[in-house]
Amino acid sequence: MQLKKINPHLQQALVELGLVEANEIQEETFSVIKSGADVVVQAEKGTGKTTTLVLNVIQKLEKAHLLSPRALVFSENKERVLELEERFKQFAKYTDLRIYAVHDKSDLDYDKNQISVGIDILIGTPTRLNDMFSTAGYDVNQLKMFVVDDADAIAKVRLEAKIKRISDSIAKTQRILFCEVISERVESLADQIMVEPLFFEMD
Repeated sequence: MQLKKINPHLQQALVELGLVEANEIQEETFSVIKSGADVVVQAEKGTGKTTTLVLNVIQKLEKAHLLSPRALVFSENKERVLELEERFKQFAKYTDLRIYAVHDKSDLDYDKNQISVGIDILIGTPTRLNDMFSTAGYDVNQLKMFVVDDADAIAKVRLEAKIKRISDSIAKTQRILFCEVISERVESLADQIMVEPLFFEMD
């Protein structure tokens, strides 16, 4: 994929998966997300939002480091969480990044034990991640990216308060929201957790 200064290990995996051309959403957002700015990305389903999310997280983290999660990725439900986990594993094939997924039906104690061994990217539902962060002592100072996938769907079922609660416990990190529609609730969440966010509204 032709993106400026893309990680060669990530590039290799993308080429193997047939992703050789960056689309509009990837070209428009890559440099800005790489810069560390807070960003809201709005685009319709099927436009490459998931690919954009995954490749930017891998680009930022590059390789395994320390024990506590360095990227936190929220998604709507178990099915979507597992789909994201699979995509991350495909894209991170040539890195040593440690990826783990949790959801409302996974075993909380087992998840905590697995994560305590060391993790880079933690993917989960708002409810399960909120449960984990309120009961486990993660070093949130290591967190580089706080990413919400399907923010409008999460807001529609009124789970954004759980996301805000975790965000409030983190002093400094890059925050990114992906959505199909920038609803009032998405705008409100962005206002509450972000610092001067940049908005990308794709046709």
